[in-house]
Amino acid sequence: MPQWKPLVSRYLRWSSAVTQALTVSAVTFCIVLPLCCHQLLYSYFFIKSMYLDSMSEEVLQASLTQGQEALHFWQSATTVATASSRTTERPELLVTVVTVQRKEGRDFHYLLQVMRQLRDIVEGCGKQRCAELLVCDVERGLQENQDAKLLEAHFRVIRRSPQEQEQQSNQQWLNTFEKEKRDYVFCLRKGWELVKPRNVVVLEDDALPRQDFFPVVKDLLSRRFARQSLYVKLYHPERLQRYWNPEPYRILEWVGLGLVGATALLLTFPYWNPLSFSFTLSLGHLLFFTLYFMAAAELLGRHYLLEVRRLSPQLYAVSPATECCTPAMLYPGNASLRVAQYLDGSFCVKGNAKDMVLYHMARTIPWERCHSVEPNLITHIGAFSSVRSNPPRPKLL
Repeated sequence: MPQWKPLVSRYLRWSSAVTQALTVSAVTFCIVLPLCCHQLLYSYFFIKSMYLDSMSEEVLQASLTQGQEALHFWQSATTVATASSRTTERPELLVTVVTVQRKEGRDFHYLLQVMRQLRDIVEGCGKQRCAELLVCDVERGLQENQDAKLLEAHFRVIRRSPQEQEQQSNQQWLNTFEKEKRDYVFCLRKGWELVKPRNVVVLEDDALPRQDFFPVVKDLLSRRFARQSLYVKLYHPERLQRYWNPEPYRILEWVGLGLVGATALLLTFPYWNPLSFSFTLSLGHLLFFTLYFMAAAELLGRHYLLEVRRLSPQLYAVSPATECCTPAMLYPGNASLRVAQYLDGSFCVKGNAKDMVLYHMARTIPWERCHSVEPNLITHIGAFSSVRSNPPRPKLL
């Protein structure tokens, strides 16, 4: 008999842990996960060629329908008081929505969708308002921002004065990213001057808040870290939320998830083992199942695991901030004024937009800290960008 046959018969019989490990891995990663995850957008098993175009079109059509519904809603909404009377001095929270007229995607009416959602959530808070709402219209063109104009009867809308508009029009040499930064700084300062809030949230006009937006923000502000934060990011692109990432805390989270899953499974086998697995709580088996659960979690998609945290505001995770994107930002206390000052001291260009400036400021200034919250508190509905070129039909990825 060849020498390899005893080895094969020893390790590849079902009672062997090696055979069981290979079988479990093959069934999980070659059959179960591909069948369950091939339509999940942020999974490694997602089949782009088959589903991306149709899913993108469905999302675009749904957003278009919601935009038209929001337009009809605000056109028929009854004004119950003057807009200026709706903001009070020193509110606990001010939500400022920064908006600009979009060259493309006007029919989607992103601003109207966002303000309708905010209005519904605030009204659901009861007699004590969750926040004061403010619209900051930074349109520089000759044409008015029609959506912001429509909202003037319902919310306070702030704009630059004619003198400020003229001054800005004389700075046509500025690039898009510097203009965007200066608009953002204007809204930060103007909102503070008018309302003097205790805390500030700044949303871009395509950041649709989720239903639990205000309870989670309230819980975040009650935590000790908030008093020491320059800002808290309330959104990070789902496609960038994977474990395989240079962010150290995610690696620790990933390993921890694998260890917890492996330990729990191995402790279960002595009491429930219908397939007669021979795994025990040994170092080798613990290492295998740790890697098994880590691989399964990454291939499934960390985004979907984070959704479990929505069960309670207290379960939302806070971690060091990442670089990308500022569609939804929480500025505790008077941090918005410090942010405006920091942004004023930097000139933005492509590759060094305001999100990168803030990230580097928080990392280089010893006493400043910045954080992110997961999962996201807003849905980014802006398929058509107001500052970058757009494809004819935007895709989800």
